[in-house]
Amino acid sequence: MIIEDNMITAKQVSAFLNNDGYETKVYLDGESALADFQSYLPHLVLLDYFLPGMNAPDVCAGLRKLSLTPIIVLSANTRTQDKIQMLELGADDYVEKPFDQGELKARIHAVLRRYHPEMNYDAPDDAVGDYVEYPGLFISQTSYTVRLDGEPLTLPPKELELLYCLASSPNRVFTREQLLDYVWGYDYLGDPRTVDVHIKRLREKIKDHETWSLSTVWGVGYKFAVTT
Repeated sequence: MIIEDNMITAKQVSAFLNNDGYETKVYLDGESALADFQSYLPHLVLLDYFLPGMNAPDVCAGLRKLSLTPIIVLSANTRTQDKIQMLELGADDYVEKPFDQGELKARIHAVLRRYHPEMNYDAPDDAVGDYVEYPGLFISQTSYTVRLDGEPLTLPPKELELLYCLASSPNRVFTREQLLDYVWGYDYLGDPRTVDVHIKRLREKIKDHETWSLSTVWGVGYKFAVTT
């Protein structure tokens, strides 16, 4: 279910999701989406923040009264308090516009895997639990396995966890301190430059792909950059 009042954006999102094997239905306002929800019963809702008539927070709250169906908010609104409000109302994710199609697909896959593990994404047999997959790269934090171009790649646990942390949030920039918290734990007292060392080792083993790369954001940190 795509709730988006901009028909051009709605058609673009619908088209690339249709090409990815999804069935979609577009609603230009929240009232019609809510009215049709229980007959349509989508697996996931993409909700624009700025809507005519009923606003996005009310639509989100209305959807939550009907179902636990996952909701991803798409919006050019970058105000932190509005993001927090939508997440507290029950949204599962918040993606800023303009968004990268590859990132949105990855976020959709991640949400659907949590809510509908029975759904098949043509994933490898060992793709269970927490994993991410990109062209030529498969990372499972559940089974602690990595495959590069179809071949097993052995990584020390912290290198794998660092790679998974970055790859599971494509194009998000992480500071060294954030990566230390997520991978080593908030009480880690070692040198923050240990992140740099692990990134260097990962780059020696995993070369950049034409659609993804381990990128440095100078003066800030690192990101798993994804292009379409």
